[in-house]
Amino acid sequence: MEMEFSERLKSLPRYLFADLRSRIAEARKQGREIINLGIGDPDFPSPNIVVEELKDKIDNDAPAVRHRYGCDVPVDALPIAFRDYYRRQWGVDLAADEVVVTMGSKDSIARFPMAVMNPGETGIAPVPGYPTYNIGHVFSGCLTHYVPLRREKKYLLDFSGIPAEVAKKAKILWINYPNNPTSATAPLSFFEEAVDFGRNNDILICHDNAYSANVYDGYKAPSILQVEGAKDVAVEFFSLSKAFCMTGWRVGCMAGNSSAVRALCAVKENVDNGTLRAIQFAAARALNNSEELVPPINEIFQKRRDIVVERLNSSVWDMEKPKATLYIWVPVPERFNEKQSPSWAYVEELFEKKGIVVTPGRGYGPSGEGYFRISLTHSDEILERAVSMMAEMEEK
Repeated sequence: MEMEFSERLKSLPRYLFADLRSRIAEARKQGREIINLGIGDPDFPSPNIVVEELKDKIDNDAPAVRHRYGCDVPVDALPIAFRDYYRRQWGVDLAADEVVVTMGSKDSIARFPMAVMNPGETGIAPVPGYPTYNIGHVFSGCLTHYVPLRREKKYLLDFSGIPAEVAKKAKILWINYPNNPTSATAPLSFFEEAVDFGRNNDILICHDNAYSANVYDGYKAPSILQVEGAKDVAVEFFSLSKAFCMTGWRVGCMAGNSSAVRALCAVKENVDNGTLRAIQFAAARALNNSEELVPPINEIFQKRRDIVVERLNSSVWDMEKPKATLYIWVPVPERFNEKQSPSWAYVEELFEKKGIVVTPGRGYGPSGEGYFRISLTHSDEILERAVSMMAEMEEK
């Protein structure tokens, strides 16, 4: 029997990165060398002390509990480590009921609308932006109102551009700084404005804070929870994936408004059984040693950022170096401007001529058109070779 997809699933475009993976796999079957600069998955190992902690707990955690559901026998050290991290990093004190451990941030971002929204209600999301915000709305039977992020406003969401009728009916609003895909950063004053907007419109502000630890040149990314009264109207999603090179471990947290935390906990109780205890112990070890572990990781990414931006700027581009994230948001060369979709046209040509994969800005929504995203998740040598081929393609 051939099953028909649900209307909700059919309403979604095919997931951007699933398409990229399929094209890469097919090209490699044909014997082509492909350099994939499209996915933000760090290429070097998780820190040794984190792996050692995992192995130790696999070997030495009490045999009666080490295999059990993570929700039934949770590791108390992990939520405590998240609370300690927030206190050290941002001076934010979290009560026990203001943080919940999650399986990374993508999983919880997709599920959270089920916890606080009813079918037919509206959530607000930025565009270009992470596709999972809308995916969570759709799976919950909800609607998305998109707010464009503009280069001339430094890709900061313009709260004044949200129509009053949308603000009146919206339930949640997503923001994300440091930003994926644009690498834009936001000052604390922006988060103060976000908290005011949430309070004035009875909207929960959801801050996707996945890249706050991937920072360069002395920059320190704020947390929305630093704002006075933020926990009345805001939650924040944090992940170990990019900061600690632990993408496959699937560990993160949601912190902030206690009633929103309870709501996500209720969803999780019905749809997942928590994380393996050994992974919980290892994640706590990572958080408790962040001051030691994160700076060397950032040194690697900062060097890669410099390689990419400086080489492209030696050609037809003129870009500033971003202060955060693992990405470079690059304008499509002007020769593509007359194409129906400049970003897709550029990505297609680069793939066909050079075997290089980058992410088209159009894949993050209409406001991403005219740009593409490079991920810094390859060695210096591979990045240098890839961006040199990109530059040479425009110099001819």
